[in-house]
Amino acid sequence: MEQKVWHKSYDPGVPAEVDFQDISLIDYLDSATEKFGDRPAVKFMNCCLNYSQLKDQVDRLATALAGMGVQKGTSVAVHLPNVPQTVISFYAIQRLGAKAVMTNPLYVPPEIEHQWNDASVELAITADFLWDRHLKGMRDKLPVKNYIVTSIPDYLKFPLNLLAPLKLKKMDPPSWAKVAPEAGVHFFKKVIAESEPNPPQVKCSMDDVAALQYTGGTTGVSKGAQLTQRNISFNVQQVRPWFTGVQEGEEVLLSCLPYFHIFGLTVCMNWPISAGACMVLMPNPRDIPMMVKNITKHKVTLFPALPALFNAINQYQGIEDQDLSSVKYCFSGSAPLPEDVQRRFESLTGAIIVEGFGLTETSPVLTVNPLQGNRKIGHIGIPVPSTEVKIVDPEDGLTEMPVGAEGELIARGPQVMMGYLNMPDETAHMIRNNWIYTGDLAVVDEDGYFRICGRKKDMIIAGGYNIYPDEIDRALTDHPAISEACTIGVPDESRGETVKSFVVFEEGKSASEDELDQWCRDRLAAYKIPKGWEFRDELPKSSMMKLLRKDLRAEEEAKMQGGS
Repeated sequence: MEQKVWHKSYDPGVPAEVDFQDISLIDYLDSATEKFGDRPAVKFMNCCLNYSQLKDQVDRLATALAGMGVQKGTSVAVHLPNVPQTVISFYAIQRLGAKAVMTNPLYVPPEIEHQWNDASVELAITADFLWDRHLKGMRDKLPVKNYIVTSIPDYLKFPLNLLAPLKLKKMDPPSWAKVAPEAGVHFFKKVIAESEPNPPQVKCSMDDVAALQYTGGTTGVSKGAQLTQRNISFNVQQVRPWFTGVQEGEEVLLSCLPYFHIFGLTVCMNWPISAGACMVLMPNPRDIPMMVKNITKHKVTLFPALPALFNAINQYQGIEDQDLSSVKYCFSGSAPLPEDVQRRFESLTGAIIVEGFGLTETSPVLTVNPLQGNRKIGHIGIPVPSTEVKIVDPEDGLTEMPVGAEGELIARGPQVMMGYLNMPDETAHMIRNNWIYTGDLAVVDEDGYFRICGRKKDMIIAGGYNIYPDEIDRALTDHPAISEACTIGVPDESRGETVKSFVVFEEGKSASEDELDQWCRDRLAAYKIPKGWEFRDELPKSSMMKLLRKDLRAEEEAKMQGGS
């Protein structure tokens, strides 16, 4: 790669080009075990697994999966929050050269049905309460042959293993359930206990798909991004040299970002495993008291998080009396990081927060601010090693825009996905001549720092979740009383953005906000449900009769600024 303007802003020791090694994801675990076998790998409440124990559990589960027909290329769903079983499951799948379909536990049946059928999932690893709530009633709609059911407390020690189910049953909705035996249903602890740590030896290619990560899009149809061993492994190798002060075998990383999201999967699982770090797992990223407790108790040194989480810690009562000084480096993504949030958190901890940017389709990291050098507030930083980024005319997609001029951000590098599963047209639209078209509007300055200006694809980011308005619109227009719907993101102090839907009813029909809320809850994950509603006689449209979200956004912005 030719020398780029941003290379001069790299910290000392960060290479412009990575000397990539063909290391598969399971190789990272094997290497860490060989070097740091007695070092803690996973901590979860009163559970602690060292690297040797983690590898043993992975190999036993891989043996069991192979016995149930999982082989190279098989799609296996992991339908869990951040618990030890999630880490064990992911690497057991990698051991067999199978494909991990990381599935959000908040999904409702239509979302699960689409994704697991699209991915041809043959085996699913899920939690007891998710089985009870959804899966047992939809088996005939899914291609899954075998289910392995676990419980959140499965890896807890006495007395928490007895107390946790009582507490989890009282939650709303419950997060524990008793599962009755039936054909095709197996139990996580039992299959591991009955299996030897001798899985089949599978030769893994760097071009094999390691994970199918589902994401939405402008069509509203959830798409499976095929991320190969090379994509994720090389992205890990691009991130590792960026954090020049990270000490192999000595770090403690707080894994509060969900593993079903690519940010969590790469930065909170594969990166720390590659560095022999200890991962402190949190199944509920909104539990701020537990987050603070974990940081102080386990002396967390690395903290990848979202702006909303940094802000929540900043506002936590009595935070000034907590010792957060162990935290060294923080990686912020998924939403813009306000300057006041960054400065207060850094003053509380002495840590450095670097803001970055990426996509599900790029494994995900494309750009990051330098750790020690010039961190430009309000910018997503500069491209990581072996990555090219540029701004092009959003109309022709080819003409490179001058410094300071807005255009579409496109990128290329080894972290860019193979393509979407079963969607050649979507893939061809997204990836052209090896460049991925992000759909984000941005500008670049004279130093090669990028700043996001808007989202070409109208994606809403609320509380760190990516929400696609077309998906909500489609669910709403399925309602018998609704003629048209148009959903936008509106600014929100706590969530960054929140979801608002504008609705036009069929003539002579109507529905209340409560009715529409319940309609959406039956069809969409909770974080996608509109928080604001507006009923109208008509919606703004272009001459081609396309709904104009930008007009609705402009109206909302005018209202917030005191306009009409």
